Amino acid sequence: MFGVGPAYLFIVQHRLPVGLMRKGWQPWLSTMATNLAIAVVVAAMIYLIGLGPFLLVHLPVMLLASSVGVLLFYVQHQFEHTVWAHEEAWNLQEVALHGSSHYALPGLLRWFTANIGVHHIHHLCSRIPCYRLPLVLRDYPTFDRIGRLTLLQSFKCLRLVLWDERQQRLVSFRDLRRDLTSG
Repeated sequence: MFGVGPAYLFIVQHRLPVGLMRKGWQPWLSTMATNLAIAVVVAAMIYLIGLGPFLLVHLPVMLLASSVGVLLFYVQHQFEHTVWAHEEAWNLQEVALHGSSHYALPGLLRWFTANIGVHHIHHLCSRIPCYRLPLVLRDYPTFDRIGRLTLLQSFKCLRLVLWDERQQRLVSFRDLRRDLTSG
């Protein structure tokens, strides 16, 4: 989940719109134009500072940034008391508010991530701009407590990988092993 996987996701998979080709030429054209712009910037940087220094700075930054991006996405959807529902029981408001977390990040991280920690509100209404999400929490304090995770609490989410239908929550392999041996 960290290192090679996120780097592949952001450097390769998102740069080739293979799954979007059946939606017409516009996603392909848009992605290729972005790729061309990235290639021009990379070529200019390599020309100005050289390949070695470019890779020495750019690769660690890409690995770290892509890993943090995957961590943010993971924690926002994989926390202990999330809500997963079968199609017949699926409800937009319930799943939006309780199926994604409120990742209560410190101020500087909120700014760097454009308030994406207020993910439950983003799922409820994606049309609210990122700079207004804190205002929603201020004006509707009930939303501030729903699915709230702090930065320290979020690291415990990394071990949660299995959905327990009986308990209606995410569990770790250790939890499963403990339940199987005790019951």
